[in-house]
This record gives sequence, structure tokens and C-alpha cells, in this order.
Amino acid sequence: MSELEVRCITGNNVVLPDDVIREFGTTLSGRLVRPSDDDYDKQRVVWNGLIDKHPALIARCMTADDVRKAVQFARRHNLLVAVRGGGHNVAGTALCDEGLVIDLSPMTHVTVDPAARTARAQGGATIAHLDAATQAYGLATPMGVVSETGIAGLTLGGGIGWLRRKYGLSCDNLIAAQVVTADGRIVRASETENADLFWGLHGGGGNFGIVTELEYRLHPVGPEVMFVHVFYHGSETHAVLRAYRDYCATAPDEVSSFAICGTILPENDFPEATHGQPYVLIAACHAGSVETGQRVMQPLREFAAPLVDFSGPLLYVDVQTVMDEDYPNGFHYYWKSLYLNGLDDPVIDRVAAWAAKRPSPLSTVDIWHMGGALSRLATEDSAVGNRDAPYLLGIEANWEPSKDDASKDDASKDDAANVAWARACVADLRAFSDGSQYLNFPGFYEEGEKTLRATFGKQYERLVALKNKYDPDNFFRLNQNIKPSV
Repeated sequence: MSELEVRCITGNNVVLPDDVIREFGTTLSGRLVRPSDDDYDKQRVVWNGLIDKHPALIARCMTADDVRKAVQFARRHNLLVAVRGGGHNVAGTALCDEGLVIDLSPMTHVTVDPAARTARAQGGATIAHLDAATQAYGLATPMGVVSETGIAGLTLGGGIGWLRRKYGLSCDNLIAAQVVTADGRIVRASETENADLFWGLHGGGGNFGIVTELEYRLHPVGPEVMFVHVFYHGSETHAVLRAYRDYCATAPDEVSSFAICGTILPENDFPEATHGQPYVLIAACHAGSVETGQRVMQPLREFAAPLVDFSGPLLYVDVQTVMDEDYPNGFHYYWKSLYLNGLDDPVIDRVAAWAAKRPSPLSTVDIWHMGGALSRLATEDSAVGNRDAPYLLGIEANWEPSKDDASKDDASKDDAANVAWARACVADLRAFSDGSQYLNFPGFYEEGEKTLRATFGKQYERLVALKNKYDPDNFFRLNQNIKPSV
């Protein structure tokens, strides 16, 4: 009889006989993947190619009951567990070495009630799945800006996107959730059922259970919206960011925008003369009529002479995919963030300086305009940290991995250089922040409790109490981990 070593939550390994593994697999309506399976390497990857982990088992779940059975199996054998939703997972916590991955990515079904303006989506659905279903009725809920992103992880970390200033964060539009808890129960969380758990799902990450279904409030959006997508030359960075700051001071809530400092790559859509040029991009979406959007966002297109201006009316579903090509599957990604107290000239100076130091032309330094609807909820209304910050700094280290095995040393140096750049940028800009971060852009959570305390502030102890209640053994630990105190 064959056996398999599987990592325990204690760090040791346990040997599971083949018949035990086989019996577990037969209980699932989905499929249990092992290292010996032909498609193991396909099933163990996530979008971020920097993450290269080898789980002992992958439970490809089809239902909430599959998830429940996987949790119970892991608890029975004290196994280390990682949870994968849509599989975007920039931080790499959706996989683990030698443990059990509970994989919800096959669970992508979405249903819409257009009369009630609500949608229910399974925990493995992506933004693309959700948008395709809701836009059929001219409805949407706030999500991120890359359509391949899993909605569950995005929502549990807050969720910022093109509708944030008009309709808030993704989690602000969460009506209810179905959750598999650490003790293997399937529960519903809403304002009237397990309300404490429901509160914790608004920014508290995957600490309290596995979310197998999310119900959202929808809003009338599109099908066509006005979208600004204008590139200015990098030499104009200071002037453009100052003008952007002035625009943001009076921008209506319907406008959600950000500024991105990067490099134009050789692509068909860009004139050849612009290839390789540094840029500052202003991208913005208006959550209202196209005509009003054209009028109120016109100033964003007049900060300087543009290198190229792709602005114009666009289907909302296409707005949601505009950034997709910039983030290919399998490239290496390391993202950090800081909430900024403002966008004063010294901040702009540092943003421009760090943009000029990027080791990779694929990397960017981003300024997200916050405020509007997301800042109007009281701090205690959700676990989300720092709703009051006017701007979010996003530092995206993005680079193409070497395809040559002979150059592994060089690839390792590339990884180190890009990660070091992002970390140094954050360290330098921290003087203009209270230290709180958007926890969906967390690096690898390497700063641990320090970052969580800075981000959650006075909410942190409430989250610890919630962890004590729903996961006192820290079974769900591969996340923005809030350690129990019991």
C-alpha cells in the first residue's frame, strides 16, 4: 500500500495511507489531485509565477459540502491547509508546500436577481464571471481592475476598483455570505445571522472561515461608461501629478481614478515613437452617463500634451478588462501598498524618483484616489482599515521570469532586485503615512502583526476576539493572519 507524507499544522509531517486518501477523494463531488497525477503541475499553479509550491493534495471542490468535507478531513489529520479561490493570489497564500489546498476555483456559478438588484456568486468566481452575469441586466457591484481576480479574496480584503468612490468597496456591497467554519460547519453570515462573523468578513481576510458563496448588492452601471485612459510623458510627472491632485480635490463621487507611473512597452496600440518612453497614465471611470462623464473628466485629458489618449465611451465589461494584458499569467509579481495622508509635493517628488529607479519596465508606482462613498462609513462599521486616507500608494514590482534554466542565478537576482525595490519604496514613503496598508497588496505579509495592528487600529483587538471564537486553533493561518490569543 502506498503512502503520502502531508504537512501538519504543527510543522511536522504525517503519513497518510493510500486507502485513507482514496476514501477522502470518493466523498467529494469534485476531484482530489495528487502529485502523481498527470495534471498536478497545472493544478498547483496560481497566476503569480513567483509562487512555486508543491502541495501534497489539492481538493478541487464543486460544492460547499466538498469544502466542508475537506475541512473536516484536514482537522481529523491535523493538516496544514491553504485556501484557493479564483487563483489570482499575488501574496501566494493560496498554496502551501506539502499540505492540503482546498481549491474553490471550479466553483464559478453566478445567479442574478435583477428585480432585487442582487447577485449570488460561488467562492471561486472571478470578476469576469460576476460582470458577465450582472451586466446582462445593466447592473454591477464594485470589484477590482483586473478581470481574472477572484472575487472572494478581493472582497474579504476590502476590494477597490472603478466604482469605489460612488458605491464603496466590494465588501461594502456584501449582503450575506455562506461560510465553512474551522469546525466544519456551513453557516450563513449577514446583518441578522452570525452578525459578528459578517462584520469580520468586511476586511478581515480569510481568518474566520472559507467563503463558499457571496451575495452582493448591485447598482445600475453601463452598459457603456466614459473611460479616461491618457498617457503623458514621464518628464511631465511632477506637473501631471500636481494637476491630478488639484482635480481630485473637487472630483465628484462618480469619478474613480488613479495615476500610474510606468514605461510604454512595444504594443500594437501604441505609436512606435512612444515605445520605451516613461509615462504617467491617468485612468478614470465615470459611474454615470457617458455625456456627464465626458464633461466632468475632460480636465484629466488636458494636464499636458499627451503621448497618446485612448479615452472615450467604453462598455463597462471592457473597462474591467483594460488592465488584463498588463498582468500575464506566470509573470513574477510582488505588490506593496501604503495609505497616504496626502499628495503633497514631497510625496510627488518621491513617487517620481522611485518610478525612475524601477528595475523592470513592467513595474509601476500607482496613486489611487480614495474618498467618496468608501470614506463615509464609520470605522466601526467594518473591519476595513483606514477609510479616511485620501490616497493609496500601490507599488507593483512586475517582471518577466527567465525561461532559460541555465540562468537561474540571474533569475534569482532579478527576483531579489525587484522585491528590494518595492520594499525600499514603501520604507521611504512611510513617513507620509500612518503605516496602514491595503491588505490585498501586502507583499508576502512578511511584516506580520505590525502591519495588521497599524492597518486595523482599534479594530484589531475586536478581530482577535472574533478569531478566538471562530478559529481558536488558528486552523486558517495562511492569510493576513490574525493570531488567536486563547
